[in-house]
Amino acid sequence: MTATQLGRVQLLIMQVLWENGRTTARQITDSINEIEPIAHSTVQTLLRGLEEKGAVDHEAEGRTFVFFPLVEEANFKQSATRDLVKRVFGGKAGSLVSHLLKNEKVSAKEIDEIRKLIDQQSKKKK
Repeated sequence: MTATQLGRVQLLIMQVLWENGRTTARQITDSINEIEPIAHSTVQTLLRGLEEKGAVDHEAEGRTFVFFPLVEEANFKQSATRDLVKRVFGGKAGSLVSHLLKNEKVSAKEIDEIRKLIDQQSKKKK
């Protein structure tokens, strides 16, 4: 499964699974409904699609299916970021960082964290 294969709501489902681990479809629906309304049947349909993509699996516990992620969040983020940098920023990570600093609200704390990471990477390159 590649990062570009997940739709917006599928990603919400994955985020619930990453945060909670083993989770029922009803619990996923309830979690997403805290953010935005979604039908339980929609969550069930999207979970089947995520299973087909190899992103999640389930086990039966009595009459209830308990779902769990097969894809680690860190691996997904790395893949999604690589895809974004490649497709949108011509493979240049610096262009992504530049765009974010110019066009998004970045707190002073976040800028300090970015500076530290840049300094660490600079030291590694020497």
